[in-house]
Amino acid sequence: MDLILPTWPAPPNVHACATTRAGGVSTEPYASLNLGDHVGDDPAAVAENRARLCRELALPAEPLWLTQVHGTAVAEGAGGCADASVAFGPGTVCTVMTADCLPLLLCDRAGTRVAAVHAGWRGLLAGVIEAAVARLDTPGAELLVWLGPAIGPDAFEVGEEVRAAFLAEDGGAAGAFRPSPAGRWLADIYALARRRLARCGVNAVYGGELCTYHDAERFYSYRRDGVTGRMASLIWLAV
Repeated sequence: MDLILPTWPAPPNVHACATTRAGGVSTEPYASLNLGDHVGDDPAAVAENRARLCRELALPAEPLWLTQVHGTAVAEGAGGCADASVAFGPGTVCTVMTADCLPLLLCDRAGTRVAAVHAGWRGLLAGVIEAAVARLDTPGAELLVWLGPAIGPDAFEVGEEVRAAFLAEDGGAAGAFRPSPAGRWLADIYALARRRLARCGVNAVYGGELCTYHDAERFYSYRRDGVTGRMASLIWLAV
């Protein structure tokens, strides 16, 4: 199983990783470690993939699978309709699924609380990062963040309305957009997330160098393929 382990100075009791598309039993177009049960894949294959992930990581509990809707709700201790989850002790595996959107994993420097966030442009604009940071109830300077695999700045094309919405709220976000050959805009979702985090006082931000769109062998990409699987980013506190 091809797993990505964050390179960040998290406390030793904070465990985190992101999956790739390798190591499961799903067949095309979901090959092979699809963890999404809402994308049309065989439910038995998804269940086996999830079971393999739990065994591979020796997870203390089933991942907290969410129904993600590009909103700002933050779950604690249970699944449901939310785009982020938090935990304040061992026993909960905060998890988000992505296939181009940005997964963020957060922890405090003391190793007492963690969060996972799913942020597409709608969630970013609506404030899902701010909602998760607020729920952690920790000064921004005490938080560490890892940005997982997402669509890169050379592939994430958006319309003028998206750029205008971000600039209306933060004029400094103009630097995260550049004209595309198609007359639209290429957005840097990593840069947009870093700006949001900085406004929360969070500057210890790591990761942000992997592009799901351009690495078809390793990553699922909804923008690239349409019908495709989902990867997971997980974070939990050791028991």
